Order: sequence, then C-alpha cells, then structure tokens
Amino acid sequence: MSGTRMRPGVRRALPWLVVAFWVALIAVAAPFAGKLGDVQRDRAVDYLPADADSTQVAKIQDTLPGGESTDLVLVYHRDSGLTPADRAEADEQTASIAGAHELSAVPRGVPSQDGTTLMYAISSTEPGQDEDVRAVFVGEIRETAKGGDGLRVEVGGPGALNVDALEVYGSLGGPLLYTTVAVVAILLILIYRSPFLWLVPLVVAGMADFLSMAVAYGLNQGFDITISGQSAGVMTILVFGAGTDYALLVVARYREELSRFTQPYDAMAAALRGCGPAVVASSGTVAAGLLCLLAANLNSSRGMGPIAAVGVLCALFAMMTLLPAVLVLLGRHVFWPIVPAYGSVPKQRRSLFAAMGSSAGRRPVAVLLSGGVLLGALSLGAFALPGDLKQQDFFTSTPDSISAMETLGSAYPDSGTQPITVIAPTGRADAALAEVRGTEGVVSVERGRSGGGWTEISVVPQHRPESAGERATIEALRSLPGSHVGGPSAQQLDLEQTNARDLKVVVPLVVLSVLLILVVLLRSLLAPLMLVAAVVAVWGASLGIAGLVFEPVLGFEGTDPGLPLLSFVFLVALGVDYGIFLMHRMREEALSGAEPTAAALTALRTTGAVIASAGLVLAATFGVLMSMPMVALAELGFVIAVGVLLDTFLVRTYLVTSASVALGRTVWWPGALSHKPPADGPDAPREPELVATR
Repeated sequence: MSGTRMRPGVRRALPWLVVAFWVALIAVAAPFAGKLGDVQRDRAVDYLPADADSTQVAKIQDTLPGGESTDLVLVYHRDSGLTPADRAEADEQTASIAGAHELSAVPRGVPSQDGTTLMYAISSTEPGQDEDVRAVFVGEIRETAKGGDGLRVEVGGPGALNVDALEVYGSLGGPLLYTTVAVVAILLILIYRSPFLWLVPLVVAGMADFLSMAVAYGLNQGFDITISGQSAGVMTILVFGAGTDYALLVVARYREELSRFTQPYDAMAAALRGCGPAVVASSGTVAAGLLCLLAANLNSSRGMGPIAAVGVLCALFAMMTLLPAVLVLLGRHVFWPIVPAYGSVPKQRRSLFAAMGSSAGRRPVAVLLSGGVLLGALSLGAFALPGDLKQQDFFTSTPDSISAMETLGSAYPDSGTQPITVIAPTGRADAALAEVRGTEGVVSVERGRSGGGWTEISVVPQHRPESAGERATIEALRSLPGSHVGGPSAQQLDLEQTNARDLKVVVPLVVLSVLLILVVLLRSLLAPLMLVAAVVAVWGASLGIAGLVFEPVLGFEGTDPGLPLLSFVFLVALGVDYGIFLMHRMREEALSGAEPTAAALTALRTTGAVIASAGLVLAATFGVLMSMPMVALAELGFVIAVGVLLDTFLVRTYLVTSASVALGRTVWWPGALSHKPPADGPDAPREPELVATR
C-alpha cells in the first residue's frame, strides 16, 4: 500500500492478499505457538547464569545416582503445644510416607524449643527431573500429611516451593491474557468512541501475540533462549501495549487522510507514508534497547531481551500490514458514528496539550528547573525500597510451602531449617567433610550420594535461611578448595550478585546504543542527550515512588533483585520511543521554516493527544502485571506503569518541550538546523510527517 499509482485491480486485491497471507501465517505458526508453554522454565536454577556456583551444584546433582533430589520439610504445629497424640500421629504419617516412597534417609523429628512444632526433613530422588512427576510426588506427600482439630500440617522446603512456584507460573498465561485484552478493549472504546473500530486493533494484536509465541518457541529451539513465565508474560504485555500504541498512530493518521482522499486505499497509503517511518524507527529503537539484555549474565534477563524484542517486532509487523489491510477492506464506515467524510475540515479547537505547551513555552527555564527538582525529589524515595526479596515473600498470596517457611521461622528463630548442599570431588570427600564440619556456622553434616567423580554433602547451618549469618556460612564454605555450594539460599545469593553485575554492564550498553540510534535518527547530539537524560530521570523517579509505596501501601516485604535492571531497560527503551515522535515532529516543523518555539509547541499540539492515549494504554497494560500473584511481576508492572505515566504527562509534555524552547536551535547541535533556518519556499527540504492529530 505504499503507492497511489497502482492499477485499480491491484489496489483492490492487495488488502485481500495481505489478509490471506496472515491467515496462512497463523496456520503455520499455530503448532509452534501451542508448544511455548512446554519449553517454559521457572526453576530458580534456570534463572541463574551457567557459571554460577549453585548452578554447577544443580548440574552435578543431575548426574548423581537417582538424579536431582526433591527436598521437603514436613511441619507439624499446634499453637498451644503439641500433644503426645500429635507426635504419634506425626511419626505414623512420616513412617507411611517412608514406606510408600524411596527416601534418602528415614525422617527424624526435630522439636522446637517451645514445644509447638515438629519438623521432619524428607529427601528423595524418586521424582527425578520431571516437573510433572515432582508435582505428583509432592501432592501425594501433602495428601498423607494431614492435620485437624487444631493440629496444622504444612509441607515446605525447596521441593514444595518449586512446585508451588511452577503452579503459579503455569496459571499466569490465561489470566494475564484475558485481563490485558479486557483493559485494552475498555481503553480503545473510550478513545475511539465507536462500537466497531476498537475491535480491529484488538484482534490484530491478538494475532500478533499468537505469532510472537511461535517465534519465541523457534528462538528457544534454535538458539536455546531461556523462556520463563516472566518473559512470556512481558512479551504478551508488549504485544498488546506497544501494538495498540502503533495502531493508535496509524488509525489517527488514516482518519485524517480520509478527509483528503476519496478512496480508503489512497488514504491508507498516505497515512503509512506519513507515520510509517516514525513507527518503524521508534519500534526499532525499543527492540535494540531490549536486545542489550543479551549482555546480561543472568539467564532470565538474557532471555528476556530477545523474547521482549520479538513481542515488539511482531506487533509492529501486524500493525503495519494486517491492520491497514483490514481497515481498508472495512472502509471509512468503520469509524461510525463519527465517519470522516471526504473534503471535511476538522474542527479547530484549543486542545489541552496546546494549553500545556503554552504554559511551558512562556517560562521554559522555570518549568524545566521545577520539573527537574520534582523528579530529583521523587528519586530520593528509592532509598526507602525494601531489601532484597526473600523466598517467603515471592508470592502475593501464601501457598502451603510459604506458610511452612513462616511457621519454621517463628518456631526455630535462631536455627537453620534449610540445608546447604556442598559438592566435593570424591577423591577428597573425607577431607571436605572434615573441612565442612570445622566451618563456622555449621551445625551438622551428612555425607550423601557419590557418582561421576563427585560426592554430595548435606549441611545444616546454624542460622535461619537467608540471614546474614547463613550467608556468611555459604561464603565460608565456598572458600573450600575444589568444592561447589548450592541450595536455595546459595541460589538466591548468586541471583543477587549476578543482578548487581548485570546492572553495571547492561545499563551503559543500553544508554550508548539508544543514544547512537537517536543521533542517527535526529541528526543531532544534544537532542538525543536530552531525551536519554529525561528517561533516566523518569526511571529514578519511578523507583523512588516505588520505594514510598511498595512496603507501606502494597505490603511488599522485599524488592526483586532484577527490578532495577529490567525497569531501566524497559523505561529507557519505551520512553525514548515516545520521545522520537515528539522530537522528529519538532525537527519536521523546523525544516519547514518554523521558529524554535513554534516548532516545539506545534509538535506537542499535533502529537500530544495520540501519544497521551498511547501512554495510557501502555501504562495500563503493564499495570495488569500488578494483578498477578508474583511479587516480582507486580513490582515490575508498577514501576514501568508509573514511569510511562510520568514520561507521558510530565517529562515529554513539559520538560522536553521547555528544554527545546529554552535551547532554541541549539537543541539540534551540531546539525545544520542549529546554525541557520532552512530556506522557506516550495523547494525547502521536507521530511515525511510523522503524526498529525486534531
């Protein structure tokens, strides 16, 4: 649809051919899209880097006789104190479990000092690595271990926590998709005020999501890209959020062109020529920023980059091909009841963004300084962010495994209730045992399986899980020669350390790559620096607001270690996306001969409404993550949604506009526009118009 000189027959056939192509594409993609859930991995070890010490332990355990072990803790608790009958019941149930399953050792009860709780450690290699078999195994244990009449029985431990986490991740897909679709549908109805039009971008986004699932599966199979419940969920959010944004831009321009052309095909061709380059450029910038996550060492973050980029690019592909074809086939009456007629002149009225721009234009320096101070003040709230998220705080609800951990924490306040695994070379297993026993913070040591040149040693620490004392013990054990240290607490420690490393590596890479792309697109150095500085300030302010809200308001007891990195990448990439539309339109006005102030205010007036709508949609779609039962997802959704709103209604509207007015032509330094205005007249250089809304 790129030209208006095609023969009438070709013009009539092209939209149908595009629709037919998409039908065939979806038919081919269907078998692969349905397999995405099969390759999704959400074990803690799957998130860690391949060279992490705890990852090495997990890999070695898989090679030991029986494979990976499933470690559980049975917790029997009565608030008023366990009775002899309770203890007898606990012994009988654990004996029944030992008789029905292959356990590594006979469970022995460990009573709490206050007499309210009895703890049994259970370890078995019976389930192996199969997650479904492990879920059945844990389910059977829970069926056998029953309480009643005031006796509470809970099944916790790493194995139970892993099963509960996988169950939560497995349940995300449906609710996340349905909630996202509902939110986008409501917003589109409010934006378009049409009973039909809202369905078109929504259906197209759904097909883009289906395609992205197939492509993501292909990346996993072809390049072993890690796919987690988090990355799959974010991909869906981006398809509907970014896809709807692109649809808003295309539809807004198409509506305007319908008043200039008699045929919908010609109007769409003009619309794509006008806004297409900017949409492609902005989506390409987002994808490039997301792909910088490939430099991360953490498997989950490294996999997030290409998977999220797939969502953005599939959304772009659908909105630039299928959406235009469907709109052309439906004709101008799809806009009913407000149908744009040929030759009609849109009503000129003073818009909200014109008023906002005028206020920013009158005192640009004052507005800029005030906004900068506000963002800086909000950023200080980041110091109030709660500490790193602990295992018992992973979920917004309280599954059985988490309840068991809480009970153990209260009943054994100064004791370790979660074993640490040490893997030592078999040739020096005896020496390793002696060294482990002599390590400070170790209560007991038990030699485990041997195979493949390695021996497993189970260590009970003195201190409670994820405490400073336990972490000191893990670090001390890791100093032993030739050994590897793993287990849930060691995995969490590796997770935090790797995220800290990735933040230092990926953040500069994202800034540099986005900056270089902006320099090429805007043919300036100062304007890209201004945009990048603005979105970095938004990121800091968003984390600051999160620090004021997470624990006091939302009740989140910790901050996901990956939140700073992921929120930075998404906010910088998505924030610059909107900045491209504003600055590129400003450049277009400057090329046509407009003075700097007029160019800035016209750019804001013409792009304001549609980009504000796009910002609301994107913020709302990421806000959907806050309804999910995983704290990490809820925190990520909150920070990005707040950041998008700040960027849409404060930074882009006031600060970028004010800075552009204050700097004048200098904003385009060192490009030609910074030196002198272009020649005015019919032969003056002119770039394609990006977005025009009225």
